[in-house]
Amino acid sequence: MYKKQILKNGVRILTIPQTEAQTFAILVMVKTGSAHESRTQNGISHFVEHMLFKGTKKRPTTLAISSALDSIGGEFNAFTSKEYTGYYAKVAARHAVAAVDVISDMLLHSKFSASEIERERGVITEEINMYQNNPLIHIDNLFESCLYGDTPAGWETIGTKQNINAFERQDFLNYVAAQYRAAGIVVGLAGCIPAAAVAFARKEFLNVPGGRGSAVFRFSGTQSAPALKIQTQAGQQVNVSVGFRAFGYDHADFYIAKLLSVILGGSMSSRLFIAVRERKGLAYQVHTQMEGYADDGYLTTTIGTSADKLGQAVAVTLAECVRIAQTAVGKKELQKAKEYLKGRTTIDLEAAENINMWYVRQELLQPKVLTPEAFFEIIDALTPRDIRRVAGALIANSGLNVAAIGSGIDEKKFQKLAELP
Repeated sequence: MYKKQILKNGVRILTIPQTEAQTFAILVMVKTGSAHESRTQNGISHFVEHMLFKGTKKRPTTLAISSALDSIGGEFNAFTSKEYTGYYAKVAARHAVAAVDVISDMLLHSKFSASEIERERGVITEEINMYQNNPLIHIDNLFESCLYGDTPAGWETIGTKQNINAFERQDFLNYVAAQYRAAGIVVGLAGCIPAAAVAFARKEFLNVPGGRGSAVFRFSGTQSAPALKIQTQAGQQVNVSVGFRAFGYDHADFYIAKLLSVILGGSMSSRLFIAVRERKGLAYQVHTQMEGYADDGYLTTTIGTSADKLGQAVAVTLAECVRIAQTAVGKKELQKAKEYLKGRTTIDLEAAENINMWYVRQELLQPKVLTPEAFFEIIDALTPRDIRRVAGALIANSGLNVAAIGSGIDEKKFQKLAELP
């Protein structure tokens, strides 16, 4: 069972011990991301994440930071999303204090050197190029821009090249001073947790300035007809995302939609995997997911296929969506999906870094933290009637969004296909 303590400045520290673990993981999550940005700031949350690896007063260079963890065999990285930014390290338990020292040093004492900022502009520009040249990754961004339009929720987290080249040192200092505040920071310590690591974390994170950052952009929007977005890009394959506007992770039906996504296309025996890939041979990659934010979300299926098979792949996908909305799921199929979701969750949470993410993300974003056991109880209680009700509510032309990346797409023909039968 995890424990929570709140420091005087408002930083929350979670300890999540794991019996017989030999590793220690620290995750620091900050409640700021691209959905907190203005247009001229778009990309700064992600750029800040990069800059925290570029030197502190104690470890003045990138090499000094990376060497501190490499020398003890540690794993470390960071990530930025629309709603939060995270920094983590995983080490052998005997090096736990060292891991806390490095991560806290990065968050509290980064220099934001002007010369490092200039150098990192090129790195992030190439990262943008990499994502844009990889439609399997970029399709998610295009789908969200289709869904949310010209808003912070629809902009790419990585930002624009124009912004990346325009940010100045003071922009970073201002953003961190405004957003990296104690009430918006949760520190997770998981695995084998030495008492010295907890004490060190308490001491260091007490230095975070008090207060909280700006509020997140509200994701919710209105839609009354199907929306379509096509990006022409040379390649052997068309990547398409076919999805429906849904609801956020605090909604009472979020976990029903999560289970619905498993039944539709969450596994190799799911409906869409069998219908699109195994029966029709239309694609190699077929996957359905439920994505949730604070006040909005979506249920979508991504498929990689060729231009000449695109129409058939979309038609089969939409037909399966209609079928699950109109016909009750059998008890056997529902039970299989429940066990799949619970089993995959159990496997994931064996790793200290994943159990850390489970608790820290909920503590940062949600009013109530569910243990894995409580989550399993919710899943076990769901019925075929729940699945059909939520599927019927979500799967409608009024919430349909389709995004595609590739060449040889007949837009007029595709526009007619991108509607429910």
